[in-house]
This record gives sequence, structure tokens and C-alpha cells, in this order.
Amino acid sequence: MIHEVDEALRLLLVDAGLQESGVDLVFDAPTKDWSARRNAPTVSVFLYGIREDATRRRTGTSEEYDDEGVVTGRRTPPRWFELTYLLTAWTNRPQDEHRLLSEVLRCLIRTDVLPARMLTGSLAALGMTVEMEAASAGSGDRPSTVDVWSALGGELKAAIDLRVWAPLGGEVVAAGPPVTEGLLVRTVPEADGTATEPGRRLRYDGASEPRGQGFAAERERQLPPGRRRRGGPAR
Repeated sequence: MIHEVDEALRLLLVDAGLQESGVDLVFDAPTKDWSARRNAPTVSVFLYGIREDATRRRTGTSEEYDDEGVVTGRRTPPRWFELTYLLTAWTNRPQDEHRLLSEVLRCLIRTDVLPARMLTGSLAALGMTVEMEAASAGSGDRPSTVDVWSALGGELKAAIDLRVWAPLGGEVVAAGPPVTEGLLVRTVPEADGTATEPGRRLRYDGASEPRGQGFAAERERQLPPGRRRRGGPAR
């Protein structure tokens, strides 16, 4: 799921025309060593945070069907995760970096949901909305930009904080084959331990057939001795 979000963000920035202007789009960590090797205008989309959105967690299962409508498995609900990215622009002059970062910001703030045509793999299969939010107010339970730069060992510079909420598909448990043989019913053994009859199988196939072996089959009711049917001799 994470690499599919990466690809969707790359397609979003490509669609904005960044690569046409000769800008490289990378997902590398902007460390000091990396920045020293850079030799072209670059936008770094660095993933630094992954955590579950527990408010969206659900229970239960949904059924999976084959082409004939038979249940083949049961899938647990998807789990939602918040992915946090740090977007930075790298050029030879701060003015160019700010101009490039402005173009990236313009692209991100006009998009609240990743377009469906840019979703691939499991994200496309699930068909769920993948929301995103750029340059929002920070929350107290997330690391600050200063902390991220300190961990990277680089100098603080202008960056865009981007959050994406994406689903991770649930696990599928295979279902057993449908029941076709029915139940086998035997009577209670007599006092000497022998059964009164070998048993009768209740079948699902043809259960609606008259006098068939099924749950819906019509059967003649046996009357106790001395009783007679209406209009007939005593039995």
C-alpha cells in the first residue's frame, strides 16, 4: 500500500508539469550526504511517519464470491494508516527553491483526494477514497519538522508537510466448500444396543421433489394404532 501511495503522489506531481521543466522527483531522505551529491533541480518526497488511524478501525467480515456466486472466503475490514511526508525543493539558489516549492504547494492544496486514475494495485482494487492534506497545522502527537531535520543530520530549510490517509486491505480467510451431501439421521438404539434402522440421509439436492429425500419432501404421517384417517378405516 505504501509504495502505491508513493506512485500516486509521483503521478500527481508529474501531472502538474514538474518533470517537464527538468525537475527530478525522488523519494530519498534529504540527508547531508544526499544533498551534496545532487546535481539537478530536485523535489524530495520523504516518508517519515506511518501510524494507524484507530478511529477508522472496524470489526466483522465481508464475503468474497466467485463467478457462480459461491462464497470462497471472508475478508476482514481494511485498516487505515496515516502516512506523513516531508516535501523539499533543492536547487542552487534559495529563490529557485522557493519558486519550485510554491509550484508543489499549489498542486497539493488544490487536491483533497488522490484521483482514482492515479491509484494502482490494492488501492485501485479497494476503490476507497484516499484523502490527503498539505501544510496543515501540526498536532502535538506528531514529530515537528525541526525534529525530523535533526534526525536527518541536515540543516533546517523550508518544507511542506503532507499527510495521506490510505487503506491497507484486510486478510482473506478461505471458506469451506458448500454443503451438498446433507445430514445423516439415525434413530436412537434400542435397549439391546441395535439401531432400529440404518439411517436416512437428508439431501439438499432435489429437496422440493415430492416424496424425495430432502428437508422439504412430502412424507406420509404414520398414525398411532387404533386411529384412522378421516373417511378411512381404522389403522
